[in-house]
Amino acid sequence: MPEGPEIRRAADKLEAAVLDKPLTAAWFAFPELKVFEQALVGQKIERIETRGKALLTHFSGGLTLYSHNQLYGVWRVVNAGKVPETTRVLRVKLQTADKAILLYSASDIEMLDADGLAKHPFLLRVGPDVLDLTLSAEQVKERLLSTRFRKRQFSGLLLDQAFLAGLGNYLRVEILWAMGLLAQHKAQDLTPEQLENLSHALLDIPRHSYNTRGHVDENRHHGAIFSFKVFHRAGEKCERCGGIIEKTMLSSRPFYWCPGCQH
Repeated sequence: MPEGPEIRRAADKLEAAVLDKPLTAAWFAFPELKVFEQALVGQKIERIETRGKALLTHFSGGLTLYSHNQLYGVWRVVNAGKVPETTRVLRVKLQTADKAILLYSASDIEMLDADGLAKHPFLLRVGPDVLDLTLSAEQVKERLLSTRFRKRQFSGLLLDQAFLAGLGNYLRVEILWAMGLLAQHKAQDLTPEQLENLSHALLDIPRHSYNTRGHVDENRHHGAIFSFKVFHRAGEKCERCGGIIEKTMLSSRPFYWCPGCQH
């Protein structure tokens, strides 16, 4: 499943295609959303916000389209009037004069006004987004040490969107390796220095992934600026200590770590 950096990059592509352009057409598969089709024509998409793995498409008329891709949803950008051949089921089409954005396969889609946005159960439950640049390491440390989260093992905590939105399995694995911590560690057991470093890593690594993953720098040995240190590398040598990376299952997800330097 895509994690916060991948969702944000997808939102960037959608914004690049349709932001601030008048909508020429809107179409929704769900009957309860049909009433908004004509109302949205002529409006503009002012912003596409991410809250972890949810997208909030803000329209100039004051409404917001909430969508969560869950396991199978995916957004696509196409030329206006084009519908690609696919076995996926189209759920949403928002079209401008030259481009359209299409949402396939997702089932969690709602149109919200300001009041609905403020009361939406997922948005109330989800924690601050790691890609929100107003979120600081000091605020993350406060959450780590809060009564709600301080006794939680990192194996589950770093997958819990109520703690920090946008984290997921590969980020869980890479952050704990970078900090030399084990999955069963808890915030309450860390030294002040470890807490400080972890608070920064919980923001720095997702933001580094967002900014650089998939990009290539020819001056670097392996080309890719962001690379996995342990994720999907079971049986390989750890680049930090030379130990052999191992794999297990934690919180129903594959977990990778180096016994040589994570302790």
